[in-house]
Amino acid sequence: MNKGELVDKIAKDAKLTKGQAADALDSIITGVTSTLSKGGKVTLVGFGTFSVSKRAARKGRNPRTGKEITIKAKKVAKFKAGTELSKKVNK
Repeated sequence: MNKGELVDKIAKDAKLTKGQAADALDSIITGVTSTLSKGGKVTLVGFGTFSVSKRAARKGRNPRTGKEITIKAKKVAKFKAGTELSKKVNK
């Protein structure tokens, strides 16, 4: 499912126009992004938790040359599925 299909589903299920559904989805995405960029986490009970994890610097290899390189440390977004979501996916 892509963003357009999700907007269509939200509009149909919530009896909203596609514009209203798109605005609602954009607001959710903006809220999650803003919270994660500040180092916070977003928990949707039954669905899952979005959080930020720090990935340490590490050594790697250039696949073309085989030369060792240093991969910089960075922050990455992480999602952990909630119990209800996991149960529904694993039916």
